[in-house]
Amino acid sequence: MTVTIRPARTDDAAALASVAAVTFPLACPPHTSEEAKAHFIATVLSTERFAEYVADPARRVLIAEDETGEAIGYTMVIVGEPSDEDVRRAIRVRPTAELSKCYVLPGHHGEGVAGRLMAESVTAAADAGAEGMWLGVNEENARAQRFYGKHGFEHVGSKRFLVGERWEDDWVMERSPIS
Repeated sequence: MTVTIRPARTDDAAALASVAAVTFPLACPPHTSEEAKAHFIATVLSTERFAEYVADPARRVLIAEDETGEAIGYTMVIVGEPSDEDVRRAIRVRPTAELSKCYVLPGHHGEGVAGRLMAESVTAAADAGAEGMWLGVNEENARAQRFYGKHGFEHVGSKRFLVGERWEDDWVMERSPIS
């Protein structure tokens, strides 16, 4: 299968939101309520929010498309100092960028799409001047932790992440240097 990875445009916002609506729930711990997932998708992963993300000069949103042009995955890199105090204490390398999102539709797992998105995201962060990259991943998401570890990230701390009205515990993982 031919996959194209490119910077997202504002007119990709609906396709990005569609992929997010399918993939975000898959990364949630089993105890996350359907209401909490739906609320997060509606408020953080909506078409309108993706249009904002793509237009934000501090963000690099990459979209993966199959040979038909259908969105099958995406990543979001946020360049700059983290706002979360726990993350600021945990990470060691500055300047930094956050890998905020890295998702691929389930029908395309195991095809190398996530690895290609990761490589392009690391390049985007480095091109923006970052020397390190960090991410948050739920402490119960062993599959994602293995994927990130395979791509050079290591567990350096913890942070909290709000989904609905429940605080989740995330690992902070960092890759340094990214070049």
